[in-house]
Amino acid sequence: MAMTDPLGDMLTRIRNGQQAKKDSVLSPASKLRANVLEVLQREGYIRGYSEDSSGKHPALRIELKYFEGEPAIKHVARVSKPGRRVYSGSKELPTVRNGLGITIVSTPRGVLSDAEARTENVGGEVLAEVF
Repeated sequence: MAMTDPLGDMLTRIRNGQQAKKDSVLSPASKLRANVLEVLQREGYIRGYSEDSSGKHPALRIELKYFEGEPAIKHVARVSKPGRRVYSGSKELPTVRNGLGITIVSTPRGVLSDAEARTENVGGEVLAEVF
């Protein structure tokens, strides 16, 4: 069966892996997923990620991060879904938990966090929120 929301699938794998206290999880590779993981790594929500080509299809190995036994990511949710796309200008980008979390935005300048998008004065599709 075809996957309709690959990014939502990756976020769910991260959520499930952290609930199960896994060190790392695997997700099928794509450029969008790698760009979102780059933002999560830059913001300190994951330890890192790497290409894993040991299987039949290329995959991304995501190294999860914990702090004092608790997951670094308390909440991760998809905002713009295939059935309802959500777009926002740079001035209207949503803040998560009064700035304690981040919103991941797909802009013409690449996938950025909400703070980076505000700094560069660009808007785009609001992909996910993380805190």
